[in-house]
Amino acid sequence: MNPVHKAIDLSKTGMAYGGPFGAVVVQGDEIIGEGFNLVVHKHDPTAHAEIVAIRQACRFLKSHTLKGCELYTSCEPCPMCLGAIFWAGISKVYYAATREDAAQAGFSDIEIARQLCLPSEARNIEFVQALEPERIAARTVLDAWKALPKKRTY
Repeated sequence: MNPVHKAIDLSKTGMAYGGPFGAVVVQGDEIIGEGFNLVVHKHDPTAHAEIVAIRQACRFLKSHTLKGCELYTSCEPCPMCLGAIFWAGISKVYYAATREDAAQAGFSDIEIARQLCLPSEARNIEFVQALEPERIAARTVLDAWKALPKKRTY
């Protein structure tokens, strides 16, 4: 089955679990991850179809990266899913419906996308940076991570 058609079929299943969205991750000619929206069913706002498919594909490959893989989705990914796509290293995304189509069905991410472009002090959610001692402590952990000998994959 064509991967985008599979994603659309999964979106029909997703209607019963949280939203009409489906996605598959493909490596070569093989589907290695698939998902449909499970937000309501799992009580998890991150359980979008793309995230579910990415998690399954990563478990399949026993890797946190999906470099060289492609994502097929029933709808253009939201900002959260787009972030996950970049973090996973997916090389190409194919989508069927647009963000505008999703907004017309009641799934608008326009305000989220707008908020992401604002400086933290201008967002609708209050962001408060910890005091300097906590910042220094957190930076110490980051510096220790940076000093570790390892192959960087991010």
